[in-house]
Amino acid sequence: MKNYKFKINDKQYEVEILNMDDTTAKVSVNGETYQVEVDRQLKSTKTPILVRSVAVPATDAASASPRTSSPAAPKGTGVIKSPLPGTIIDVFVKIGDKVSIGQKLICLEAMKMENNINSDQEGTVNAIQVKKGDAVLEGDLLIKIS
Repeated sequence: MKNYKFKINDKQYEVEILNMDDTTAKVSVNGETYQVEVDRQLKSTKTPILVRSVAVPATDAASASPRTSSPAAPKGTGVIKSPLPGTIIDVFVKIGDKVSIGQKLICLEAMKMENNINSDQEGTVNAIQVKKGDAVLEGDLLIKIS
């Protein structure tokens, strides 16, 4: 349980508390075990023990795709994916519209909250894969930009 070192009259003692009950403690002093009676009830301190669950690998069949473009890929091209599952409330762009970084593209309702999905790239809208009222899952393709 707990280890202590005492020095009494220039003599060294190593004490280990092995077990504690209401008014008795089992201790080891320099390797010899003793039962010690205490004149009051002992209360052991309760230190919380953190228990973490075991990490379980994802069971997705598809490998994770990087969220940034590769250095060789042309800049300003790509796709906008749904960041979370929900329902499309409104689409603010049309095919052929030029979009800039930060421009509002879609409003998505998820968990009774409206979430604006903004463009993270510049370019022209090539395809819109969703319409108002569609249900989408996390990672679903919403808009293609080139």
